[in-house]
Amino acid sequence: MKKILIASLLTTGLVAGSFAAGAAANAGNGTVVRVIDGDTLVVSINNSDQTIRLLNIDTPETKDPNQPVECLGPEASKYLEGLLPKGTQVRLEFDAERHDKYGRTLAGVFTADGSLVNAKIAQQGLGIPVEYGGNRRFLPPVTAAYEEARAAKTGLFSEGIGCTLPAQLAEATQGLETATAASPATTSAAAGTAAGVLAAKVAAAKALRKILNGDKATERALFWAGLSTVVLAKHVSNLDKKISAAEAKAEDTKALKATLAAAEKKAEEERAAAAARAAAERKAAEERAAAEKKMAEEAAAAEAAAKAAAAEAARKAAAEAERLRSLPAPAPIPAPYVAPAPQPYVPPAPSTKYTGPRCYAPGGKTWRPC
Repeated sequence: MKKILIASLLTTGLVAGSFAAGAAANAGNGTVVRVIDGDTLVVSINNSDQTIRLLNIDTPETKDPNQPVECLGPEASKYLEGLLPKGTQVRLEFDAERHDKYGRTLAGVFTADGSLVNAKIAQQGLGIPVEYGGNRRFLPPVTAAYEEARAAKTGLFSEGIGCTLPAQLAEATQGLETATAASPATTSAAAGTAAGVLAAKVAAAKALRKILNGDKATERALFWAGLSTVVLAKHVSNLDKKISAAEAKAEDTKALKATLAAAEKKAEEERAAAAARAAAERKAAEERAAAEKKMAEEAAAAEAAAKAAAAEAARKAAAEAERLRSLPAPAPIPAPYVAPAPQPYVPPAPSTKYTGPRCYAPGGKTWRPC
């Protein structure tokens, strides 16, 4: 430890001196140079920049090359930047160990009004209390601020910030409840969609349950949630019940989808058959209408032809009458000869006169001997 401390002092450019003298020189007041992340900053002390690691507070990672940026890590850094902008005068107070294994100075940082920055970060729900070796001096105020944030559901404990475990837990629980309580679908497509939603909600809830059960890959995420063992067990049990209910609903929805699909297929077949019948009836009606139309057209054509023939005959008759009227008047037609009625034969009375041949004059009234 003594070797690390001496190396740190040399690195910061302090003048050579005894270990006690160097420690005394690093105590007291300083000026903020810049903020590194939510729990680390650079402070100028006696014209020498020193990296200060806030004691008894740990904020989500943003700078660790071996870890992804953690939930609310950027927000913690931004909060510290706003609280301690460049040039801010601060007071540093130390505990038993002055430096960590990275050579950073371990301290409690106070603002001009006497506020402990370490605790203010925890109060915002942006960090959790931790103990570094034997350094416990600032742990009580940081822990009290942490409990205040947890009770107020602030920062890492908020259900309204999507990346926090409480928010993920609330979202998963609500998602399962909503999907499970949804009304049964009325179409196979809607049932398929509902089954897909249920499957997605169950998968998300199982992934979260893996985190809550302490999956090593996400241990820090669980750490930030600040869930006690009892509360954690309660959440896991509740989540398991909702997952089981959602899985049962998913199976029912799949069965409903099959039933609806069969009913829809039958209805479609019936609709197609009805459509085919309707089409056949329309075609027959159209053919009847076409035949009737053709008959009507033929009758109309015949009637028109008859009317045309009658009109033509009337025209010709009129023309003939007109022609006859234009001819000169014909000569009177002599009355037909009517022969006189024959007279009854009256034999002549015997005569004693000439009995020789007689030649009658025209009219037969006179004669002369021939």
